[in-house]
Amino acid sequence: MAYYKLSLALLLTFCLTANSATSSSVQQDPELVVQEVHRSINASRRNLAYLSCGSGNPIDDCWRCDPNWERNRQRLADCAIGFGKDAIGGRNGRIYVVTDSGDDDPVNPRPGTIRHAVIQDEPLWIIFKRDMVIKLNQELVMNSFKTIDGRGASVHIAGGPCIKIHFVSNIIIHGIHLHDCKQGGNANIRDSPHHEGWWTVSDGDAVSIFGGRHIWVDHCSLSNCQDGLIDAIHGSTAITISNNYMTHHDKVMLLGHSDSYTQDKDMHVTIAFNHFGEGLVQRMPRCRHGYFHVVNNDYTHWEMYAIGGSASPTINSQGNRFLAPDERFRKEVTKHEDAPESEWRQWNWRSEGDLMLNGAYFRQSGAGASSSIYARASSLSARPSSLVGSITITAGALNCRKGNRC
Repeated sequence: MAYYKLSLALLLTFCLTANSATSSSVQQDPELVVQEVHRSINASRRNLAYLSCGSGNPIDDCWRCDPNWERNRQRLADCAIGFGKDAIGGRNGRIYVVTDSGDDDPVNPRPGTIRHAVIQDEPLWIIFKRDMVIKLNQELVMNSFKTIDGRGASVHIAGGPCIKIHFVSNIIIHGIHLHDCKQGGNANIRDSPHHEGWWTVSDGDAVSIFGGRHIWVDHCSLSNCQDGLIDAIHGSTAITISNNYMTHHDKVMLLGHSDSYTQDKDMHVTIAFNHFGEGLVQRMPRCRHGYFHVVNNDYTHWEMYAIGGSASPTINSQGNRFLAPDERFRKEVTKHEDAPESEWRQWNWRSEGDLMLNGAYFRQSGAGASSSIYARASSLSARPSSLVGSITITAGALNCRKGNRC
């Protein structure tokens, strides 16, 4: 009970502080809005980092209240929402413990390494014995029905190529730090116990999804990679990207291969409860062709734009908080790419219940906000934008330790 009262008190304090950012005194000076929102976010991250139960985040409230989360790890697979809600990862498979951070041989990986784990044919729930930094020599090419679960350790995949999800399904990536990802060279890489193949130079994405289905990336911290942080192309669909903390990167997220690649018309992606933080430039996300639900995210930095697209994607933006930069000509949330206005005016982009701060504005187009067209780009119920701060307060890799509440 004491824990509950303290948590509630801190949450109320946060809400009152955040509300003050839009009080009449602050509204008179847009610069104060920026300072106040940043102060509220930073203070709340420090004071409420442990808050889980009753946070209003439906994913976290599904599993973080369980003091036995470590023994019930696979319960996480029941907590997915959005278009990737059917991603079960390695649920009902055995636990595989990574004990070795090495990656010496991408063709014959040693047992105990993450590469040996992800290529197995059976469903696996992959965890880590200790804190580790894994520098991969080549892309980590995953097999279907795998969960990479970083809870209980501080796990970094950094300084080399990162994760490739290539024509496989049912992948969960949770609680991993992915940063400084680089291109990989041409190489033979084993992608199953019985097959190795020749892989060409990789792009340098943190997570590259190519023809993947039923994918869920949750509570990861991503930054400073050579290409994208999360890219999904070539017919990928049924994806949820949630609770991630993204910082210090240019082209954050590409969803859709090219304007001419029409197979991406069936792409469905949910982007929910993420914090798009300092040092980001553009593509949060950049969409093509498909259906995209952008819901209850916190945008506290962009240098060019936040949400963009081309080739007539349907973008349903609901309950987000957009804090525009101070620069006068960078206030627009949206960017319609590679088309004249006469064309993009027909694209279906709506903003519903979004909170616009410091002059931010969303250029809507196509069908009206109440149109049934957006049903195909709706994957969960949006919470009010006033709650975004508390919903996203623990975005990124969590500091879960054995024997403690996560």
